[in-house]
Amino acid sequence: MEEDFDVTCHPEGLNGLSHECKPLEEITNGHSNHKPVMNGLIIGHNVKDHTNGSTQLRSLPISALKQNGLLQTLAAGGDQPKPAEENVELEKARQEWEALENIQPALTEDSNPTPLISFNEALQYFQTTDLGDLLKNIQPTIRRTGLAAITHFLFGPPRLHRELLEERDLVFAIAQCHVDNSQTVHMRVLQTIYKRLIGSRLDCPRFGAHWENIGFQGTDPATDLRGTGFLGLMHTLYFVMDPETLPLARDIYKLSQHPTQNFPFSVMSINMTRIALQVLREEALSKECNRRQQVVGVLNEFYVATYLHLYQLWKTQQKTIADSGFVLKEVELFAKKNPKQMLRRLEVFLKERRAGGIPRGTSPDPQAQQPSPSMGERGARAGTGQGSKGKEMHFTGVCDLPPDMEGEARLI
Repeated sequence: MEEDFDVTCHPEGLNGLSHECKPLEEITNGHSNHKPVMNGLIIGHNVKDHTNGSTQLRSLPISALKQNGLLQTLAAGGDQPKPAEENVELEKARQEWEALENIQPALTEDSNPTPLISFNEALQYFQTTDLGDLLKNIQPTIRRTGLAAITHFLFGPPRLHRELLEERDLVFAIAQCHVDNSQTVHMRVLQTIYKRLIGSRLDCPRFGAHWENIGFQGTDPATDLRGTGFLGLMHTLYFVMDPETLPLARDIYKLSQHPTQNFPFSVMSINMTRIALQVLREEALSKECNRRQQVVGVLNEFYVATYLHLYQLWKTQQKTIADSGFVLKEVELFAKKNPKQMLRRLEVFLKERRAGGIPRGTSPDPQAQQPSPSMGERGARAGTGQGSKGKEMHFTGVCDLPPDMEGEARLI
């Protein structure tokens, strides 16, 4: 049985919707002969009442109110529970709103970009930082025993001069160093590498998928630095900040974006650092280091020469990522056996480029020919100004050889 209650009837209707009111009659046995219409609903019970002779009050059944979506709130008195569907939508909206707080705001042209850092400045940071704990764990040379040690002593490469040992150890200490988000120099190195390769003037977030655009394997470059540490980033920094090698770096980066010959630029760069470190550890670069009286500068150039060798093989022989393991192994074997030839090839390559020609294995790229605005690295590369403390680099995330590959190198 339904109860009746009074609702005031206004000419304009409820919620701004008009309704039709017909003359009211006396109720006989609870029924009326006239049925007024409200928002398309026929109201079955009426009552005649007057307040000050102007306002009509009408008695409506609750069932009629519940059938009208616009009047549900009024019928419920504001205490009726919300439908389950509405609760789900509200919860979803709340979660989306809270998620907005975790989104890093996009940088605008008004943002103050982090200044680029030169290789020399980054190197000076490591030269003045206490790396004592890292130096305890380095392995700067191959440990040989028995006949191998005698053979190496009699017929192997010359030993590194004593005055260069400290610089050599610094290189291997940097290769043990991890990325530290609290160190401004570390963050500037990352920002500089990204901006020089992409051509952007604005900073990028510390984490994000944008790092994959320059060839890292995930959202955090630090996770790729296994095996070479910060030296891998230092080598890439040298590559993109030296005005002579920047065009080559951009040529290689351009090839890494090729539709079919693409490869991860930064991961491949880490592999080049790993090869260079191994050649230095085997003392194959000692003769050249002794001749120039520096280690960092020679290692930097050897890293670039190794990447150049891979680049020319990759491009001229139409290699793809499926060939990466074989190409890396070939490059590593050649680099270990022919370090002097590798450096000579780089020297000729850069000389031809300075002369305005297009060296073999490269293509003209107007953007790549733009000189670097930072000229401080050029002197460090040649070893001037800082003598043997030219440049070094460190990167981790290269190919660690699983036992089932029998020495075959591959990208990881």
